[in-house]
Amino acid sequence: MRALAGGPISRLPQLLEAMVTVGSDHDLRRALDRIAENAAALTGARHAAVSLLDEDGDGPGDLITHGPSPATEQSAGAFLEVPIQVQGELFGTLCVAGKDGAAGGFGDGDLHLVRVLATEAGIAVSNARTHAAARRRRRWIDGTASVTTALLTEPDTRSTTPNALTVVAEQGRDLAEAATGAVLMPHSEGGMEIVAISTVLPEAVRAESERARIPPQSPAVHQIRAGLAVFSDDFFGDPRSISPLSRHYGPMMLLPLSSSGRVLGALALCRRPGERRFSHTERTLGTQFAAQAAVALVLADRHRDREQLAVFEDRDRIARDLHDLVIQRLFATGMLLETARRKAQLPEVAEGVGQAVDELDATIQEIRSAIIALQQGPAAVPGLRTRVLREADAATPVLGTRPSVQFLGPIEARLDDEGGRELLAALAKALVGAASSVSTAARPVRTEVVVDALATLPDGRPAVRLTVSVPAGTEALTVWERPL
Repeated sequence: MRALAGGPISRLPQLLEAMVTVGSDHDLRRALDRIAENAAALTGARHAAVSLLDEDGDGPGDLITHGPSPATEQSAGAFLEVPIQVQGELFGTLCVAGKDGAAGGFGDGDLHLVRVLATEAGIAVSNARTHAAARRRRRWIDGTASVTTALLTEPDTRSTTPNALTVVAEQGRDLAEAATGAVLMPHSEGGMEIVAISTVLPEAVRAESERARIPPQSPAVHQIRAGLAVFSDDFFGDPRSISPLSRHYGPMMLLPLSSSGRVLGALALCRRPGERRFSHTERTLGTQFAAQAAVALVLADRHRDREQLAVFEDRDRIARDLHDLVIQRLFATGMLLETARRKAQLPEVAEGVGQAVDELDATIQEIRSAIIALQQGPAAVPGLRTRVLREADAATPVLGTRPSVQFLGPIEARLDDEGGRELLAALAKALVGAASSVSTAARPVRTEVVVDALATLPDGRPAVRLTVSVPAGTEALTVWERPL
């Protein structure tokens, strides 16, 4: 009994109390501090340390110490170290050193006590990392869902626009707890370039990164184009990195944005030099996020294409209705008025009906111009007709009424780009002159613009002629013409 008095049995209540205290603490750092402190107290050691491996188990992690380091003592004395593991998975080690008042060092009872505490430490680490991994996965899943929602619900977002790509860069940076997130796209001259960036680094780094290129000879570019991710614990020191931007970063993930076997680009997630490396779990989650983001970008493209197609179909329907119904009715009404004018006996009536027929003819020409603009669509490169109409619309506020625009003949087929620019410049100048005469008109009169691609010069050559009738004038004035 005398031999057991100072053995493990006498320290069992203290050990149980220590285990209860550690088990009730949900903060891993505090729990490991208590384990180191109790290991030193129960074994009479001057020093105790909990040394953990990183999350992947192949590198150093956190180090928690209690008491003075053995290296600072005159004599470290005995040293005892046991592994921290649960079900065969190694998390680190628990060691004690510097036994007080015992020349023989630590005994079997001390070893049993430290093993119990190491097991408790393993359980605490395992539970903490399991909960952290679950929270991390939930964050990545929520982040992926938010990217998909943002790309598919934002009406003005398209996957090829910086706005959509910035959403991917920002979410990726936040989820990876990185300093910088950037989206890279293939460059027309080879290699890849940064087209969207989100960073917490200084503005000078952002300015240097925007539109920066990774040359085509970079090994990282070859891997990305093959659909393979690139991971590095030290981007600056990695021989695969030949970009000057690498000096700003340490751990890095370069993840392909690929969908259905097609690589759209890449997502770069970078941490500062000296920060912890990306774990195996983070690499897996980052790769899955990039794949889902690529799918979301493709879906956003298709969603936008469907919306545009619906707009085009609606425009075609409106154009057909205008052509098949409105113009035909106006034409029939004009024919009736023309007949009434011929039968009119009073000159005043005939003149009034003639003016009505002219107005109908002008209206028909404007409707035809509107039909052409509708068929062209909003996303197409604007043709000459559309640009003429826009020029007339821009002059409406100063003229008081929208100018009447008529097109005769295939002007876009007759005029090249240079001729179109000359015509638009002449039209803008003429509309400015018309605006200056609006105040002198007795009543609001609409300015009339006619672009005639079937005109003929006095020498018989075909030409394109622009005429503008000024409200205060008496006749249409030729403001520009060009032989063909």
